Amino acid sequence: MRQDVVLRGPGGPYLRTGQVAEQAGVNVQTLRYYERRGLIAEPARSPGGHRSYPPETVALLTVIKAAQRLGLLEEVAELLDTGRRGHSTPDLRARAQAKILEVDAKIADLTTIRHALAQVVSAGCDSLTHCTCPDCPLPLAGLAEGRSPKES
Repeated sequence: MRQDVVLRGPGGPYLRTGQVAEQAGVNVQTLRYYERRGLIAEPARSPGGHRSYPPETVALLTVIKAAQRLGLLEEVAELLDTGRRGHSTPDLRARAQAKILEVDAKIADLTTIRHALAQVVSAGCDSLTHCTCPDCPLPLAGLAEGRSPKES
């Protein structure tokens, strides 16, 4: 019976697909999707043809999955691609700073929405469009301009 040679990298022995997926908390299809998108490098193959991922792939997958949950997958993909070009990228810092500004704007928008929803819950509203409660903080039209519902 033939056994595959275990590949080793600087972080320890390489991992098989199922091991990487399990440790990163993703399924195998997600792992392959990220590979097809170029978010993670195509893995080496063992002599038996099995994919062999370096251990640091688990940490990278965790970051990518978090970015996807936050709606930032494209931004992370772009930054990863920039970093993999094999030469220095002078605009990486500026691009990362621009992304920080975008994230800050999203945080501000989410904070405004959260505040408005908390007001709706506190007031005991029964509808977001035709509320009948006496202290209704609606209408929510002012949210688009960044104003609280009471300012509308």
